Amino acid sequence: MASQVDGETLTLPTGSPVFHPGDLARAIYGVRKGIVELIDASRNRLCYRHGELFSYEDIAWRGGYFRNEAIARTPVELVKLDRLNFLNLLHNHPTLAVVLIGQQHERLREQRSSGSYSY
Repeated sequence: MASQVDGETLTLPTGSPVFHPGDLARAIYGVRKGIVELIDASRNRLCYRHGELFSYEDIAWRGGYFRNEAIARTPVELVKLDRLNFLNLLHNHPTLAVVLIGQQHERLREQRSSGSYSY
């Protein structure tokens, strides 16, 4: 998915922050290469890999601020898509919403079956 989205390309080395909790959420991110880890306030962790989009919840309905910390766990190439372009993408490709819901459902299923957060 992320490899097919047009937006600003970011390249970050291992350990670099993508964003911090409380930062203004003006964009979503997609992973083209590498692994990005999101860490919430309870220190729960989720990793995102090639093709996955993350942080869309924060710009879609969370009040405009990132709730999590995002860190590059390997060298990463990301695509950054601002809120308006993301909403236009959803409008033009409504099945994307179904894909994103499916990804979230799969993550929740993995977490519940393992008793921990998935990687």
